[in-house]
Amino acid sequence: MTKPPAPRRHLPTSPFKAPVAPTPKHFATGDQVTHDVHGLGQVIGVEDGIAALVDFGSAQLRILSPYAKMTKL
Repeated sequence: MTKPPAPRRHLPTSPFKAPVAPTPKHFATGDQVTHDVHGLGQVIGVEDGIAALVDFGSAQLRILSPYAKMTKL
């Protein structure tokens, strides 16, 4: 097995722009959300920076951060 490559360092003298880190998503109780796999839902609980508990109607799921497939409506 091989190790994953280390992240590249941005040099201050580089003519190229530094990569922009994605902003973390924040959800609050009561937010309407959509998930790529599970569909529409409502946030019923939040663990700050860790997970969100979402009611999708047919199931209640704990979606872990960074919420790649979930967006707020």
